[in-house]
This record gives sequence, structure tokens and C-alpha cells, in this order.
Amino acid sequence: MKRTLTAVALLVAVTGGGLGWYLHGKQPLRDGELRLDQLQAPVTVRYDERGVPHIRAEHEADLYRALGYVHAQDRLFQMEILRRLARGELAEVLGEKLVATDRLFRTLGIRAHADEYATRLDRDSPAGRALLAYLDGINQYQASRPLPLEFDLLGIEPRPFSVADTLSVAGYMAYSFAAAFRTEPLLTHVRDQLGADYLEVFDLDWHPQGVVGTALADGDWQDLAAIARLSHAALQGSGLPQFEGSNAWAVAGSRTASGKPLLAGDPHIRFAVPAVWYEAHLQAPGFELYGYHQALNPVASLGHNRDFAWSLTMFQNDDVDLIAERVNPDNPDQVWYQGRWVDLQSRSETIAVKGGEPVQLTLRRSPHGPLINDALGENAGSTPIALWWAFLETDNPILDAFYQLNRADSLDKARAAAQKIEAPGLNVVWANASGDIGWWAAARLPLRPAGVNPNFILDGASGEAEKPGWHPFSANPQEENPARGYILSANYQPVPASGIEIPGYYNLPDRGQRLNQRLGDAAVRWDLENSQALQLDPGTGYGPRLLAPLLDELRAAAADDQERALVQLLAEWNGDHPLDSVAATLFNQLTYQLAREAMADELGEALFDSLLLTRVLDTALPRLTAAADSPWWNRQGSGQRETRAQIVAAAWRASLTHLRSQLGDDSRAWTWGRAHTLTHEHPLGQQQPLNRLFNVGPFAAPGGHETPNNLSHKVGPAPWPVVYGPSTRRLVDLADADKALGGIPVGQSGVPFDAHYQDQAAAHVAGKYQPQHLSEADVAAHARATLKLLPR
Repeated sequence: MKRTLTAVALLVAVTGGGLGWYLHGKQPLRDGELRLDQLQAPVTVRYDERGVPHIRAEHEADLYRALGYVHAQDRLFQMEILRRLARGELAEVLGEKLVATDRLFRTLGIRAHADEYATRLDRDSPAGRALLAYLDGINQYQASRPLPLEFDLLGIEPRPFSVADTLSVAGYMAYSFAAAFRTEPLLTHVRDQLGADYLEVFDLDWHPQGVVGTALADGDWQDLAAIARLSHAALQGSGLPQFEGSNAWAVAGSRTASGKPLLAGDPHIRFAVPAVWYEAHLQAPGFELYGYHQALNPVASLGHNRDFAWSLTMFQNDDVDLIAERVNPDNPDQVWYQGRWVDLQSRSETIAVKGGEPVQLTLRRSPHGPLINDALGENAGSTPIALWWAFLETDNPILDAFYQLNRADSLDKARAAAQKIEAPGLNVVWANASGDIGWWAAARLPLRPAGVNPNFILDGASGEAEKPGWHPFSANPQEENPARGYILSANYQPVPASGIEIPGYYNLPDRGQRLNQRLGDAAVRWDLENSQALQLDPGTGYGPRLLAPLLDELRAAAADDQERALVQLLAEWNGDHPLDSVAATLFNQLTYQLAREAMADELGEALFDSLLLTRVLDTALPRLTAAADSPWWNRQGSGQRETRAQIVAAAWRASLTHLRSQLGDDSRAWTWGRAHTLTHEHPLGQQQPLNRLFNVGPFAAPGGHETPNNLSHKVGPAPWPVVYGPSTRRLVDLADADKALGGIPVGQSGVPFDAHYQDQAAAHVAGKYQPQHLSEADVAAHARATLKLLPR
């Protein structure tokens, strides 16, 4: 027995040692010397206490080649999985369950568009040269260093990264903005199947002339609901970032304590491991920037230096139309277009499937765009639905745009850069140390025929889906140095001075109104400290606004003193979502239950689930609670006419029953921090036991849906996993940009077991800020390791 125990102990030690040696070999190399091909001169990379690289090079090409190398050693798997998602190649490494996702992305045309665009990219332009050098750095890392743990687990065979991969990922990011996939089928169903009375709560114009000319059968509606679910599942299940909303503001020096402009920004993006942003401080002769980079993109999407700073929010303009085509009854491969039958184009593609047979696809396209029904394979409906998407229809020199924005130290330069962003729509909020502030809603906005409402599926045979041209950029919403002394962007509907209508899926105005109220206080002089408090504000006026019409009916529904006390708690609630709030928990459960009791019977489960994923629900619910005579309050098929009071009472009872089952009978324990938690999910952390290895969390999360501290969850029953929120919280006072604050939600590294894999996670959800070292003295003082890259 002694010999056996000794042998077992030795085996465990050897196995543990081997595993430790294996994992150690996967870690980023941040200290020492390495040689790279094509470097013109040595490059120094100093890593600070958070693992942020501060890269100094003598030549711009060396700078971007080094960035590619260090970005890859922290995030190579993120790069790999993102390009596979965007190009429809996940099933090759994840198996048959990802075929539906791959089919969707192939159908969207991102892969084909990126491949064609790559042939036209000017590789001799400054942005083109930067991209090629950056990709070369990635590929040199991949070819010379141990591959990530995830590559071994999935059996991924490495292949070089290309220009087309970068452009494909840009397409994925644009697609993640598009709300039309989830919203337009739903709204069209409400209009055409339920009628105008039901549509009123969504605050949309009633356009009976916009009804689809080719009637959609019941089967078609099921297919459109399936597309909506597939669109959401492709993003939700990937563990990859998805852009959702954002806050940004710029305050002029006349309104700041320092006398110089202050920029604040917190883009709202789906949480994941690794986080979407990679921080890097770049220096070369004539250029310096502290930037936030996306995977496979050499130029920063957010950034600052001592001269200027900028942030982004989503424009939320509707850049996607779904178009029902009329099929030739004598030829199913033809549709009616501009007065004649025209042939559908088609192409074939093959999806490789790990452990299975390849899947052959036939992807069709009408003159309006790809037919998204093909994403459903054999289950496509009888009415072809085409996708018109601005991303596929514009020149969209977005790489050039951000290359220029990385260097835009004047209003003229920033405006010119923003004008090149054509899809997806973005708000660029910018400030410089000279005292200027500016905002440009950047997107190419299509002209549409009069009377057409693109919130609904359009009739491809009638001409209402045609786009006769584009508005000039000068017509877009924008401001420069407004007299009020600040600019705010928070995803609400903008009003352009040009007066043009801009259809979109805008967020509730409440978040923007709350921020505007505080920024508009002329007595406040803004600095880094009070700006932090504003970014971390956990409150909203939405809750009290939604509840006010229902309080009497809730009091009548309360069964005893304990329940009446809970109603009073809601009546006195100010809308804040701190961790200890019981009212926030009760309100969010009641919100879901009201929606379910009132609307699920009319929509059916599939479309009701789609409704829960749309922004139009946020707009509809306060209008619904205020309309006692809305037909939504009546239950379909009940044989009697229900009232708002009856439905509110049913929602109240169901809410209490659910909260007791989930959080216990003692309502004092129904605190927001117990019910509202954040877990950062890795693409491989969707199943046990890998979730314990790769995921980070859970953390109790303050804030909530559409609060300034927008740690948001899906409308649904408790508990509520946080889905998206501030992907960084940046504050830059241009009087002293060396003291800028920021940070990211998890950590710089995407390498499991690395010290920087999750070292910022607890601080970020708690609202703590990290210094962003810019000055030479600060960089030197906080350097923890130095990597020297030398010419080979």
C-alpha cells in the first residue's frame, strides 16, 4: 500500500507538473526579446499594472506590426472565433449545432461582400498599409508561438488572417446593431393580423397603404418569427460582443472646472470574455494615441491624446429593410421588379461540419438584396423576404474613416472622418484641447418614397422599397460648439436641423433626459469626480412613469397588509436600482408579467419572445399602462371583455408567486443585488464544466435597463442575468489628458489563467475607474515588464 500510494502521489505530481508546464507555455510573453520579420527598427513594448501595452516605434508600419503581435498573444482565440462567426465557419470547429448560425451569416452576404471588398481595398493608402502590417504581426505571432488552449480543445488548425477577415468582422459588428430582424416581422404582424388599434401602443404611424401586397400566410409568419429567433440566438449564444447602445457627452471649457473640454463615454456592448476592447498606447514620430481596439482592427474605435478625444454611441437609424417579393406563378426563380419579372441570382456555398457531412447551400438574391428565408434551409416560407442593408449597398470606407479619426485634432478633420462612416450608423462625440466640441451622426441615409414606413415589411412589387438616392452628409444630425456648452448622445431619436425624417429603432428618451437634466444645470462645473457620479447613476424615471397609471389598481389587487406595503414601496420608489433595492426587483418582475398577461395571448409565444428582445417594447409599455381602453387588455378567446384592472391584478399575483418561488417568502430579501447579476461568458463557457474554467462571475450588479449605469438585462422573469452594459467608462479632461480614466469589464488578456484574464472584473461592476497612463513619467513608473521586438 505504501508503494501504491507513493506511485499515485508521483503520478499526480507528474500530471500536475505537466499540466502546469502546458498552461505556462500558453501564457503571453511580456518580458524579454523577440525577433520579427520586416521590422525596420527595434520596438519597445512596456506593459503596465493592468497588462496594457505601451508601444513605441520609430516607423508607423513597425508600430502596427507590433500592435498586431501583442494583440494576438492576448486575444488570438477571440480573433479566430469572431472571423468564423462573421464568415459562417463555426460549425467547422463546433459541430452540427452551429450550422444554423453559419447558414444565417452566409445568407446575410457578409462573407461574399467582404471577399469582394478586399479586392478593391487600396493597400497603398495609409490605412491599407496599417492594416497589412497589423495582420502580418498577428500572423507572425500565430506561426511562431504556442496556440491558445481553446485551439487545442477544439482542434482548430491555424490559417493566416486576411484583409477579408477584418472586413467580415466589421460586417458582424454592423449586423449586431441591426434591430430590424427582430422588430419588423413583429410590427408587421401586429398591423396586418391584429389591426391599427393594437399598433397604437408602439407609437408608430398607421400606413394602410404599406400593407404587403403579397399576402403572408400563417406559415410565412412562423418562418419570420424563426428568423427573428435565429438572429438573436446567433448573437446570444456566441459569447461574443454585440453592440447595444451607449452614453457619450462633451462639455465645453465654459462648463468645466478646468476651463478645457471634458469628454465622457461608455459604449454599451454585450458582456463577454474576453471583452470587446483591447487597450493600447501607441507612439511613433508625429503620432500618439491611447486607444481602444477591436479584434482584427489596427485603428482605434475610441481614443484620446493630449490634443483631442472622442467616443461613440449607436445612431440607431434603420439601415435594414425587409422586403416581401412577389414570385412569378409560372417561374419560382423570378420576382416582380420595376414592372417586369426578373431572375433571382443564386450562388452555392459549402459549410464544413465537424464530425458530420458538409452542408450545401444555395443562396439567392433579388434586386433588393439577399433572400433571408434561405437562412432557414428547407423550412423557408412561400414568400421570399429580401434584405436591403446599407452595409452591403455603400462604399463604406470605414477603415479610412477611423484611421483619420485617430489623427483628427481639429473640427474639420473630425467632421471629414465622420463623413466616411456610412454603415453602421454611429454618433461621433469629439472634443479637443483648443476648446472645440462636436457631434456628428455618421451614416449614409437613404432617400425613400413618400409615405413609406420602413418599420414594416415592405412590398417589393409596389416600388415602396426602392431607394432613389442618398441624403447628403450635411443633412445628418450634427452640432459643433453649441451655445448651451455641452453635447449629449444617448441613443434617443435625434432631430436634424435639415428637417429630414430618419426612421430608426431608438432607445427610450428617459436615459437621455436624465443625463440632459444634470448636464443642463448651469451651476455645476464638471470634472472627473462628478462625471463619475453621472456615469454611475443607477436611476431612471421610466419605472415611476410606467407605474403611475396603475397604482390604484395595484392597491385594489393587494390581498393583505404585507402586499399593500409592497404597493406603497412601488408608489414611493424613485426609479433607482441600487443593490439593496426591493422596489427595483418588484418593478422589473411586474413589468415582465404585465407584458405577458396583456400581450402574449395576441402574439403567440414565438412573437412574444421576439417582442421581449426589441426596443419597441420599452416604448409600448408606458403607453399601454396609460391606456385603460387598449384592446391589449382583453384576453383572446376568453369569451368576455377583460379590463385593465383584471389584467393588472393577474400580473400582480403572478409576480408575487414567482418572486417567492425564486427569492423566498420574506420580501425584505428580494434585493436587486440577489436577483440582478453579471457573469462574463466565454464562447466555450456555455456548458458545464467549461463554464467554471472560462467564465468570470457572477457579480451582484447595480443599475439596470436604460439607467445611465446601463447594466441591462432582458425583460423577463427573475432572476435577471445582465446582458450588456458599459464596455468601458472613459473620462478625459483635456486640461490634463495624462490623468484620463477608463478600464474594461474583465481584463486585457483573453488567455485563461493569465494574471490579466479577469483582474478588472470586480472593480468594473463596482464602478471603479483605472488610470490610463499617457505621460512618459507615468508609463515608466507603472511599467511591470518590457518586451523588445527586434528586426530579424
